[in-house]
Amino acid sequence: MSGPTALQRHRRSIRQFVKFGIVGGSGVVVNMLVTVAMHKLHGGTVNGRAPLFPLPSTPYYARYLHLVWIVAFLVANVWNFQLNRGWTFRASRHSTWWRQFWPFLVVGSGAALVGLFVITALTHPESPVYLPDPFFHEQAGLRSRFYWAQLITIVVTMPINFVANKLWTFRAVRHHVPDVELPLLAPVVAAELVDETGHVEDPLHGQRSERA
Repeated sequence: MSGPTALQRHRRSIRQFVKFGIVGGSGVVVNMLVTVAMHKLHGGTVNGRAPLFPLPSTPYYARYLHLVWIVAFLVANVWNFQLNRGWTFRASRHSTWWRQFWPFLVVGSGAALVGLFVITALTHPESPVYLPDPFFHEQAGLRSRFYWAQLITIVVTMPINFVANKLWTFRAVRHHVPDVELPLLAPVVAAELVDETGHVEDPLHGQRSERA
């Protein structure tokens, strides 16, 4: 049987990307819920740039907004993985959950690292892509610079996640043969019948022979 044509593969990739986008949209909601909750617990987005600890050998600091990005990413990453595994790429039957999750996490971590630079650039006052005043400010949630930076960063990193996961995470496991326990084979004599005269009869070929 011939394999899928180039057009069929192209259509399948488009369907997968659309599904990935739908799953990603739900992941955005999860991500933003975690983001809002963490900022609320920290006194609001006005404290988003609060320093946590200095980065070694640099004049820079890891800030609360970076922690929010990482935690929200991890929660949304697990959510997205489960939906993509079972629906987008239909890969759940090809390997175990853990075997597929770790590549997915590695890919997501790469995207998250890119996201750290993007979200820093969008919220740093001296950055050329800083989300400017007066439209973005921390007196109204819908105009919060940190919430918009989070959304923009998610959109920027989503294509990285899709391409890497399609080409590696869920593609590689399709060639993996799951570890299954083979049933014990019955003794060969069980497939043969012994008649009353002492002859052995093979039921598949109808052949008779003297029993040893």
